[in-house]
Amino acid sequence: MCGTTSDAGKSWIVAGLCRLLARQGVAVAPFKAQNMSLNAAVTADHAEIGHAQWVQALAAGVAAEAAMNPVLLKPTGPSTSQVVVMGRAVDVRSARDHHARIDELRPVVAGALADLRSRFDVVICEGAGGAAEINLLDRDLSNLPLAAAAGLPAVVVGDIDRGGVFASLYGTVALLPDHLRGSVHGFIVNRLRGDPALLYDGCRQLHERSGVPTLGIVPMVAGIDIDAEDSLALDTWGTAASSTEQLDVAVVRFPRVSNFGDLDPLRLEPSVSVRWVRSAATLGRPDLVVLPGSKATRDDLAWFRASGLAAAVRSSGAAVVAVCAGLQMVGHHIDDPGGIEGPPGSVDGLGWLDVT
Repeated sequence: MCGTTSDAGKSWIVAGLCRLLARQGVAVAPFKAQNMSLNAAVTADHAEIGHAQWVQALAAGVAAEAAMNPVLLKPTGPSTSQVVVMGRAVDVRSARDHHARIDELRPVVAGALADLRSRFDVVICEGAGGAAEINLLDRDLSNLPLAAAAGLPAVVVGDIDRGGVFASLYGTVALLPDHLRGSVHGFIVNRLRGDPALLYDGCRQLHERSGVPTLGIVPMVAGIDIDAEDSLALDTWGTAASSTEQLDVAVVRFPRVSNFGDLDPLRLEPSVSVRWVRSAATLGRPDLVVLPGSKATRDDLAWFRASGLAAAVRSSGAAVVAVCAGLQMVGHHIDDPGGIEGPPGSVDGLGWLDVT
């Protein structure tokens, strides 16, 4: 299940198919070869995988495991990521270094997929980002090169809610080399608002031009509160309380914010409005400020200070909830002698709480 872009709805479609097949008595498992996400989950045996695969396993009625997401990249900076292989952190690499060493990971991915296929009736694989990133095809672990190598029929999902879905679906196939284009067996148009009959002629023309049929049109469904995997999806969150009766919760949008699923219990509460803030000017007068997790705690603390937002939060008088990295920031010191997040070192915290 590939997509024309990130956040096209691949994860949601895979979760739905896993649930559908599980209800029919089919032993089904999700799989994503390589995921880049700061929204991770931990399996029963303490392996770390992308949260989307954890949710998909839940939908399938099976225990989540490392084989379902053998490679997880957790960004730590503009061009570096922590590399998690089979649930265990192994290194921090630049994008260039990771791409240079991609062949080391192909046997890991192939082995994990083969293992799942040997134990389940059906394995539904999810791609990553866009399926036709032609500058990365020779290093692509998750999309059509995987489908071609493993003999998997591929479906490409497009998001009509953004507009231009026919161009994005056709363009994806048109950009692919012949040996990968043949793996695409169908399209799915996702997030339609309105009458699907209005798309039928477009789907027919798309089939004629590309040779690929549209297998289904999926409507926009309200209330599907599966937490986001990509930070791109976070931009759809609210910006202000819709009424004076709602509790106004401002969440600091750190540049490397992580584990934002922690905010879902607040976000799903009808009497609470949760919004992101990136600057002192947008803080306003919230009832509560949340300092969330981060994958680059010291760097994000420096940003928090330099932006003036830390001082604004302190002077606002609002209650503050600090989670994970946020808790580390409000203490006296942040010590990282082992270089877990960047070079080894220590920085002064905000000193709002008597912890180190």
